[in-house]
Amino acid sequence: MGGIYFYNDWRAQTEVGRKNRPDYGRPEIREFIRDNVLTWLEEYRIDGLRFDMVCGIRNVFARDDLPPDDPSNLGGWGWNLLRWINDEVNARQPWKVTIAEDMRQNSAITRATDSGGAGFDSQWDDLFHHRLRDALVATRDNDRDLWAVKELIERKFDGNALHRVIYTESHDEVGDVNGNPAGKQRLPEQIEPGHADGKFAKKRSTLGAAVVFTSPGIPMVFQGQEMLEWIQFSGTSRMDWSKANQFAGIVNLYRDLIRLRRNWFNNTRGLRGQCCNVFHVNSTDKVMAFHRWQDGGPGDDVVVVLNFANRAYRNYTIGFPRPGNWWVRFNSDWSGYDPAFDNQHSYDTTATWGERDRLPCEGNVGIGPYTAIILSQ
Repeated sequence: MGGIYFYNDWRAQTEVGRKNRPDYGRPEIREFIRDNVLTWLEEYRIDGLRFDMVCGIRNVFARDDLPPDDPSNLGGWGWNLLRWINDEVNARQPWKVTIAEDMRQNSAITRATDSGGAGFDSQWDDLFHHRLRDALVATRDNDRDLWAVKELIERKFDGNALHRVIYTESHDEVGDVNGNPAGKQRLPEQIEPGHADGKFAKKRSTLGAAVVFTSPGIPMVFQGQEMLEWIQFSGTSRMDWSKANQFAGIVNLYRDLIRLRRNWFNNTRGLRGQCCNVFHVNSTDKVMAFHRWQDGGPGDDVVVVLNFANRAYRNYTIGFPRPGNWWVRFNSDWSGYDPAFDNQHSYDTTATWGERDRLPCEGNVGIGPYTAIILSQ
């Protein structure tokens, strides 16, 4: 680009090329960007904005460190611009969401500006995406690292689970944009190259969806994931909308996960809460389970069980936080989602007193291969 609105010296450098970094040191440039944000939020009434490449705004070289507040030093002008914009949004429309694609996992990005942060409401969790995909695309079950998945599920930024956006696909990771290598593919295609509509691609990609919608954080779905889209994303590619009918069961699976995440039926409120305890990690059999809750109690406590192996269990014993009846709200192995699924019976269970997994109660569950089940009281 270059020109009078951009830096034309060493400060023009970004991760995606030279001469395309706006001159944040000029007041008219800062005001134009700030006014552009407010126009989208106030006149077009959108719910929020994602800020692209925030690390390249706040620092000339997109480094991990945050620039100092001194605007004469490197990226300080860009850092202060971000703080100013977020302060303006919070003062005028505090219910609107601003999200940073910073990709440096720095807690100062979502810290309040009066505490020295940039004031964003949330930021993309790139580590979640990479490590979860590693566990899903590995060819051998033995290569799936459940301890890494445990760490991802329990992670928070600056002590707040909603300060991170979690996902398995994004535009940068599933296509040929921004100079990405041609090998970057949609998740089903990466799981079963050339057979993205195969059973393993369906099973493990929907297992990933279940992890996204049940883990603490803001879940993000990339366009077409809900209908098993496997066409590599680009600036000119189009989604194949016929897949919405072809894989209508997968669409319904995503719908059901979204409803449970939103506490649609008033029995999974814990999925909206901050609290999470991954209490069971079986690295040998590749089964894990975690407890989600907001306030605790019936309708709030949720137990999620994940099977990362290609085998089913009719009776698998895990801990439960409370005694009594636990009802299966979701079973990703249900054949109604896809006729190729095994339809392993995942029954309602009764938890009884008896310590298990450092929880006060225990109970049996049934779970299919590469499957997620969600239970609540």
